[in-house]
Formats: sequence, structure tokens, C-alpha cells
Amino acid sequence: MNSNKVTQRIKKINNDAICDFDHYIALDWSLNVMAIAHMNQKSRAPKIHERPSNIKELKEYLVSLKGLKILALEETTTSQWLYLELVDIVDRIIICDPFRNRLLSDGPKTDKIDAGKLCMLLRAGLLKEVFHSSNTLYELRILVSAYEDVLGSGVRIMNQQNALERGHFTTNDNAPFILEHMKKNIEIYRASKKEYKRKFEEIVKKHTMAKYQEEIPGIGVIGAVKVVATVVDAHRFPYIGKYWCYCGLAQNEKFSGGRSYGHRRPRFNRRLKSVYKTAASSCISGKNNPMKQYYNFLIEKGIAEHNARNAVARYIAKVSYGMLKSGQRYNPHYGRSETSEHHDA
Repeated sequence: MNSNKVTQRIKKINNDAICDFDHYIALDWSLNVMAIAHMNQKSRAPKIHERPSNIKELKEYLVSLKGLKILALEETTTSQWLYLELVDIVDRIIICDPFRNRLLSDGPKTDKIDAGKLCMLLRAGLLKEVFHSSNTLYELRILVSAYEDVLGSGVRIMNQQNALERGHFTTNDNAPFILEHMKKNIEIYRASKKEYKRKFEEIVKKHTMAKYQEEIPGIGVIGAVKVVATVVDAHRFPYIGKYWCYCGLAQNEKFSGGRSYGHRRPRFNRRLKSVYKTAASSCISGKNNPMKQYYNFLIEKGIAEHNARNAVARYIAKVSYGMLKSGQRYNPHYGRSETSEHHDA
């Protein structure tokens, strides 16, 4: 499925109300058993079937239902595979966040009970959706995740080497042996890191949006691939405030009874926050560029350094979001109002 079709499908999904469907289906899938719960608009309780896991049988069942169909399943290791297998059979798929489904943890727990509760939550419109897509850019997430694992492993080994040399190298007879193997692992890590970077450079050359993201000051090749692989389609964020919250660059105010109870930090994507925060620090400490000019402007206005730095990160995220949504190249002054990006941290 090409990117235009994916965008159209996402827009259609966002416009479809939960109450407009004829069939509400929830699936609890495991290696051996699949539990299928079904409700229609007149059902008072779901009908639940438990059968051996069989994707062909599941497809035949879904095809047999006439009318608009919406399917819900929880985010698991098999959810992307199920999404790709079933996306063309039902009218909408909601892969939901298990962290938010508190009802499923209440009372007895079996596959049939979980599927039934999930079906009721689906019809009530109470599920928090996790983004999945058949867009080929989504496949880049596996590469980015593998790179981050390599990076984390390499940093951990280097920290262990540093600790060993500082603490036990002169007193422990086994330290030289351990240190020798650590150095070999570090060499492998550095070689792997270079190969991943070459792979990212190849991706940037092939994908237009990644190439455009690299043009933003501070983003770089690896940051560009991370942004494109994580966002995939910016149209799933209706406005910049939603995107800032997703990136962990904005907080929600807790307000009740006419009183503010401070700000609630939402669950956010740590990868995107790291990209934009790192880009902001790079721009501020680097050569003269539009981002550094904006930072200096905020400092001259008397804004605290940490708030000014956060404002730059938000501005970079705003530019990145606008480029992903419009498909346009980097514009140094895109959508900038000198004070619009400043918010208290």
C-alpha cells in the first residue's frame, strides 16, 4: 500500500465514528488459542468463541460478516503481523494500548473474558489506539530499534571498562582477561555503529522525507531516519500541540472544579524527545543558525536558559512536523512567531 493510500485510510479512520459500525469484533490472539468476541449495535453482551489459532479461519469468519466491521486487539509482538494480514478485510483496526485497559486487569482473567471486555470497551469508544501502518516506512522502526540496542550495549560495555580500570585493574588477577574481551567487544560495537550509519545514509538518499528532515539544523542523518520511522504519517496528529505531547515537549494541565492542580506529564515517545532535545543543544552550542538566533532572542528577553532551550526544541519539532505534513523542504523561518514557541517547562 503506497503512502497516499495510507494517508487516505488514516483520514477515513479518523473521521469514522465508533457508533457507525455494524460489527464490533475483539480478538485475543495467542500461539495456540484465539478468542473472538462479537457485538452489533443491538447486542447487550458479546458472543465469544474460542478456537485454535488459525489466521485462515479468522479471515473467513471476518469476511462472512456483512456490513461495516471494526476490529480491536491489544498491542503485542504479533499485532503488526495481524494488522498487515487483516487490514484489507475489515473497515478499521484498533490496536490498543494494554497500559490503558484497566478493566482487563479487574476480576478473573482468561482469553475469553479478556476478549469480551475488549469488545465492550471497543463499542463504548474507550480504547486508546496505538499507531500501526502498512507503510514501508514503518518497517524502518525495526532498524532504528536494533541500532538503539547496539548503541545501548556499546555504551554499557565502555562504562564497565571504565569502572574496571578505575577500581579493580591493579588488584584483581582476572581483570586483564576481562579487559581484553571488553576491548574486543568495544571494537565490534564501533564497527557495527559505522555500518549502521552507512545504512542510514543510504536510507536518507532513497527517502525524500528523510532527506528533507536532515536539512533541519541539528537533526543529522540518524535523527532524520528516527523521526521518519517513528512518525510515518504526520496526519495522525491533528495539530502541533498533539505532536508536542507525543514528543514529551509539552505537559497537560490538571484542572478541576475551577482549580489548577499543576501539570501532568503525558506518556511520550522518548526517541523523538531525544532527537529534538539533542538537535536543540547542537544548534545552541554550534555555529550561527536560525535556531541559535531564536535562542539568543529569548535569552535577551530575560527567559531562563532551560526554558529557552526547551522552546528551541519545540520550534525544531514544529518545523519537523510541518515538513512531514506538507512534504516541503526546510524553511528556516517556517511558522515562526518569536514568542509562540515559548512555554514554561
